[in-house]
Amino acid sequence: MTAKLAVLISGNGSNLQAIIDAIHTKALDAEIVLVVSNRKNAFGLVRAERAGIPTRYFPLKPYTDAGRPRTEYDADLAQIVTEYRPDWVVLAGWMHILSKAFLDHFPYRVVNLHPALPGQFPGAHAIADAFAAFRRGEIKQTGCMVHLVPDEAVDAGPVIGVAEVPIYRTDTLETLTDRMHQAEHRLLVQSLQRLIVGDEEEIIDDEEGDAESVGHAEDGKTGKNARKRSRAR
Repeated sequence: MTAKLAVLISGNGSNLQAIIDAIHTKALDAEIVLVVSNRKNAFGLVRAERAGIPTRYFPLKPYTDAGRPRTEYDADLAQIVTEYRPDWVVLAGWMHILSKAFLDHFPYRVVNLHPALPGQFPGAHAIADAFAAFRRGEIKQTGCMVHLVPDEAVDAGPVIGVAEVPIYRTDTLETLTDRMHQAEHRLLVQSLQRLIVGDEEEIIDDEEGDAESVGHAEDGKTGKNARKRSRAR
């Protein structure tokens, strides 16, 4: 059965485009029923409109200007998304931390993409933080992950997929960022498809010689446990 996706964005929308392209090529058994942006000039809204996808611009500023709590914004956002009856809510570059006022409407159905490996570099500057750690000699690689968002913890939750991305001595922050984005696009599509079809098997992607994996993180069990929990609707 084709899954319905609501995608939340804040910027360029390259990961949204990866989902749109995967659906077009039938690599992803899904339909995007809504794209929401908290920023009016987000190019991701243009991408969605070109693809014929309904869009909503829903900024936080009117709430903060009126002294209204963040939970009211999240609750109203949840009502907007609920109207489209999505199976999964995908955070593809959404730059707000969602509270339980939103998350409780979609238990274990909110999916986040974060450009760091599990437990490393939470927050909005993960790629730059990883590159700085590499230059200090602390790490040799970084990566990205797709995980469920059951609560308000930042960039944490049951892991669905992980892709490792090496950092080379010749890298600049720009070249590393470009390679990370390529890995993110593949990982997000593969992880969403796993959620949709209920695949608990490990998927290995050695494209272009990069050692990347989509599957169970660290102890070999996290991905499977996440899959079971994600079915709790």
